[in-house]
Amino acid sequence: MKNITHLEQFQKSAIKIIAISFLIFSPLFSFAQKYEANWESIDSRPIPEWFSDAKFGIFIHWGLYAVPAWGPTDAGVYDKYAEWYWSKLMNKDSKVHENFKKFHHETYGEDFKYQDFVNGFNCEMFNPDDWAKLFKKSGAKYVVLTSKHHEGFTLWPSEQSWNWNAVDVGPHRDLAGDLIKSVKGEGLKMGYYYSLYEWFNPQYKENVDAYVDQHMIPQMKDLVTRYQPDVLWTDGEWDHPSEVWKSTEFLAWLYNDSPVKENVVVNDRWGKETRGKHGGFFTTEYDLVHEGIKTGTFQRAWEECRGIGGSFGYNRNENLESYSTSEGLVHILIDKVARGGNLLLNIGPTADGRVPVIMQQRLMDMGNWLDVNGDAIYGTQMWEKADANKQDHVFFTQKGNDLYVICTKFPEKSITVKNLKGAKEVSLLGFEGKVKYKAGGSSVTITPPAVTPATNPCDYAWVFKVSQAL
Repeated sequence: MKNITHLEQFQKSAIKIIAISFLIFSPLFSFAQKYEANWESIDSRPIPEWFSDAKFGIFIHWGLYAVPAWGPTDAGVYDKYAEWYWSKLMNKDSKVHENFKKFHHETYGEDFKYQDFVNGFNCEMFNPDDWAKLFKKSGAKYVVLTSKHHEGFTLWPSEQSWNWNAVDVGPHRDLAGDLIKSVKGEGLKMGYYYSLYEWFNPQYKENVDAYVDQHMIPQMKDLVTRYQPDVLWTDGEWDHPSEVWKSTEFLAWLYNDSPVKENVVVNDRWGKETRGKHGGFFTTEYDLVHEGIKTGTFQRAWEECRGIGGSFGYNRNENLESYSTSEGLVHILIDKVARGGNLLLNIGPTADGRVPVIMQQRLMDMGNWLDVNGDAIYGTQMWEKADANKQDHVFFTQKGNDLYVICTKFPEKSITVKNLKGAKEVSLLGFEGKVKYKAGGSSVTITPPAVTPATNPCDYAWVFKVSQAL
């Protein structure tokens, strides 16, 4: 037997002490980090700061519905959604069922099944690097892709969706994996939308408990462990309460044991009772607020999601008038951020993998505006004295001791802002000239400079920065 030296004995003893110490103290450390599977515990988790600072994200609705790419443009908000094509086609109780049925039968024939659209979902022009560069130029800080919409078709090789995913059929490509690699390569955050329910999944219809245990939760855990997303944006929760979806159990795993437990953010769509009440950040949709308010603010981080047009999925039936203008979109962003929220702006790519040019143009215009005025958006907070300073076409954000006065119409006369501690300097973002102002007591009066087409710093909205005002 080999003789053991004193040094070796010391090393072994030290290793034992370290191991014992780890066993004694690590449970205490872990216990301090643990979230329990109930809403009181889950709701106590702070929302990671990156999300509150980001302010602007890109939503992407992409699936087999991009092949027919059709919905009525003169219907109600939810009835316009082209991504609901299969449901509206099959659901005779829908207000627009006859519209979808007529279009489908005349275009594809009565015997053409929705599943047959997979043959047209080839994505042959999809270049994830190009998409990621566009998102970067738009000024967005995060991206959320539909990994699986209510149709059940997944954009990654999910074992639970055998032969109903983008790798087994259609483009034969891991669309979700390719995009997250490119987006993160541009320095942006990225995550996934995931529908809890599936319209026509037989297991969901027959045994929801088995569906949750054998299909839904394994899929979500696969998404998280495989791609390590920054966002998990759930939807399709309204059929059942969160207890049936086992939402708190999943979120406890996500926050305690998953590889993204420190930085992942989630929304509030985890059960028919949870919107605006439980989960992570709260969500609104085309200004529709569930169990909340339309024009006010939330006490928790929140996000408005909407399309550039009236639909989330690409709708070939939309005309120019169906799309928000660049000015309108910048104003929407300002409104949401001034009220403490984020804007998740949706694009609907085509079945061959292109971002429609009109959507590219809108995103580039927003990016150009943010290049000049991003300091008034990113990392800002809602100013609590904004209501006391309410004026037409004027919004406020704050960052540290600085106040940003955002004008969605260039002011023709002086602007007076009250409830300030002072004003060290006033500037117009992107403008090289001086801005005259008068500070007295607890207010400051800003005189807008004379701006010419040659010196105008931007379009759509103008920002005065009041330094050391708060």
